[in-house]
Amino acid sequence: MSTWFITGASSGLGHALAESALAAGHQVIATARDTEALADLASAHPDTVVVLPLDVTDHGSILSAVAQAENRFDGIDVLVNNAGYGYTAAVEEGEDEDVARLFATNFFGPVALVKAALPGMRTRSTGTIVNISSIGARFPIPGGGYYSAAKAALEGLSGALRKEIEPLGLHVVVVQPGSFRTDFRGRSADRSSRTIDAYDAVLGRTGDGQLSPQRGEPTKAAAAIIEAVDAAEPPRLLVLGTDALEGFRRTAATEADDVESFEHLTRSTDATP
Repeated sequence: MSTWFITGASSGLGHALAESALAAGHQVIATARDTEALADLASAHPDTVVVLPLDVTDHGSILSAVAQAENRFDGIDVLVNNAGYGYTAAVEEGEDEDVARLFATNFFGPVALVKAALPGMRTRSTGTIVNISSIGARFPIPGGGYYSAAKAALEGLSGALRKEIEPLGLHVVVVQPGSFRTDFRGRSADRSSRTIDAYDAVLGRTGDGQLSPQRGEPTKAAAAIIEAVDAAEPPRLLVLGTDALEGFRRTAATEADDVESFEHLTRSTDATP
């Protein structure tokens, strides 16, 4: 039995993951800004779930939640940085305050949680950090540049973190979901109030024209994540959904073609022996 600390557990993938972890016999610290949405978990699993309020943009809230979790269940075995939201804007339309708030939630919040949970994990020489990214970090779409940038930043940090803590017996798993049947395009999405007519056509103005249908089932994603974390050697990268897999492979092939086509320029920059 492991103890899972899950952010953004009030709905979508976070809620499905909390339910699946509990069904698998694990203990769960389910966190969200709106804890009323977690009442079903608390009533169904009074001995194995703790519901805590958490605003991932509030450092004091993070420290308090992690401390309570460690006191209640003697440590955190799996930290899942799931809380986040989308933001639609052409790069030129992006508003500074909106972008700062997006990064505070999708990047700096997870970083603060990692730093808060790591001391306990290092002491016990066991633990897994699961950072929920997006396939958008691999292939951004028009209107999704800022969201993709925040997730790409999280992935870059995860790569370095992995190399730092794997020698200590800890693991880092980056999850790249495709489009799942959650509130991500509704309640969990934000849009710039500034619009520039020149981008109407390319964005479809909703920003959704480039998105694939929401084919993914959150409960199946949750089961996949739990299986991956429980593996003897957890994956460094877990791509979820056939749309994400197709996009991943297409982008990798395109990037490889570019590198090969301009290899002569790449090699031309080395200093002469």
